[in-house]
Amino acid sequence: MNNRYGFGKTVPYAFDDAIDRVTQALQSEGFGILSDIDVAATLKKKLNQDMPPYRILGACNPPLAHRAITAEPSIGLLLPCNVVVRQDENGAVQVEFMDTDAILKLVDKPEIAALASEVRMRLDRVFAALD
Repeated sequence: MNNRYGFGKTVPYAFDDAIDRVTQALQSEGFGILSDIDVAATLKKKLNQDMPPYRILGACNPPLAHRAITAEPSIGLLLPCNVVVRQDENGAVQVEFMDTDAILKLVDKPEIAALASEVRMRLDRVFAALD
């Protein structure tokens, strides 16, 4: 999976193991999980619709978030960095990351562009750790 706003790959883990591995890899780069949205459970509860497992992890690196908010107070509209862990219809598990370089280009400030590149490098290392 690669598009203009994200990048990702199929991982060779079961869904719950993928959540654990992604969380650990994010922690190694200074990110914690601020939010964990279980989309499949929510749709089942609210709409009685079944779907394969699908979770959105809201990852945050506090020092980097502080720098971003200091440079652009409204940037919270674009935070945190979302990571999707989902199982497709065939049972394969996908891990997808928000492309901070693409998303934060919406903010026309050099300090934000530099910060976006730093965050992207950290997310690239998380991505690489999922082999």
